[in-house]
Amino acid sequence: MEVLINRMGLWYEYAPLIPSLTQEGFTPATLEEITGIASSEQNRLVVASQVRESLIESTDPDTVSYFDPPGYSELLYEIRLLNNQQRASAARFIIAQKFDGKETQELAKAMKDFPRRYGDRGWESFNRNLPGDCLGFMYFRQAQEHKTASSPELSKAALERALQVVESDKAKKRVEEELERKGGEGIGEGDVDSDVLVRVPVVRMAVGEVAESSVVAILPVCKAEGREIELEAAPWECGMGGEFGVLEAEKGWTRWVVLPGWEPVATLKRGGVAVLFPKAKGVLAWKGKKRETDEEILVVADRGRTEVAADDGFYLVASGGNGSAEEGLKVEKGVKLKEMGVEKSLGTVVLVVRPPREENEDQLADDDWE
Repeated sequence: MEVLINRMGLWYEYAPLIPSLTQEGFTPATLEEITGIASSEQNRLVVASQVRESLIESTDPDTVSYFDPPGYSELLYEIRLLNNQQRASAARFIIAQKFDGKETQELAKAMKDFPRRYGDRGWESFNRNLPGDCLGFMYFRQAQEHKTASSPELSKAALERALQVVESDKAKKRVEEELERKGGEGIGEGDVDSDVLVRVPVVRMAVGEVAESSVVAILPVCKAEGREIELEAAPWECGMGGEFGVLEAEKGWTRWVVLPGWEPVATLKRGGVAVLFPKAKGVLAWKGKKRETDEEILVVADRGRTEVAADDGFYLVASGGNGSAEEGLKVEKGVKLKEMGVEKSLGTVVLVVRPPREENEDQLADDDWE
């Protein structure tokens, strides 16, 4: 107790005493009263010391010693949710960039979130094993959000931040191309980006992501078993108006979903809709874990684009009705529809969304995203 009261030694030397006293029956509130160390600080010290121990096993002594001064426990605390390999690379990047607590928090969040963004525009250009690329991709995504919110200055600033932190040549080139596009003529309002046309991102929404998004999209939701009748009946146009941003739809509807302002949904105009499938199995042939095939998913489609244009695009169509399959909506690839002579669909699929999971249920193994 005397060691804690007088902060005798370095922070990681006295931090292990806190759980020892807790096991002896001292509560965090009692320890705070006696030692003057706040309950939140006690937790931070204990967790940071555990992270430090893992760094000793996975990186060099110089990297570990960088976090010895008072106050640097905050930096180690922020990378607690990363695995040992990620912690080591993150620690070296933090040192190189001289990050503070807030910047380290952003880095850890970007590294944790990166695998979930598989399929997002530009994702394949960034290296998940490089902290700078993960952080740079987060800024790259923010630039797309600002773009859809008609904030070109904020979009450019996000890309410039991305350029400062990316580590791989491929990622640097991708960001530079996007900056050049914004500086030059780029893609006009009426043009279609080929990435958006043929690629269908499959993303998992993070817990609390909607609340953190500067831009959101509000879409009517249909059930897959409702077939084309319900799809057509859903409101084709809705928006937010007035001083309070009140949602205004052309007609009443009972089911709505709020999604982060990812580019595929934020750019939808008239005709955007989300279709709820009770199971992911059979909707898209993505590579996924067995447990993920039984979860609900949302398929976001643009009803304003019904032409089966791209072979590798995906489209909403009606299925069943002839005794051969269960009636409802399904997703088919363009090339298959063309082989059957189908030229028109119910809408072009622009995004597939998986539901959020708690952090402790979404720990990714090192080989999940090879």
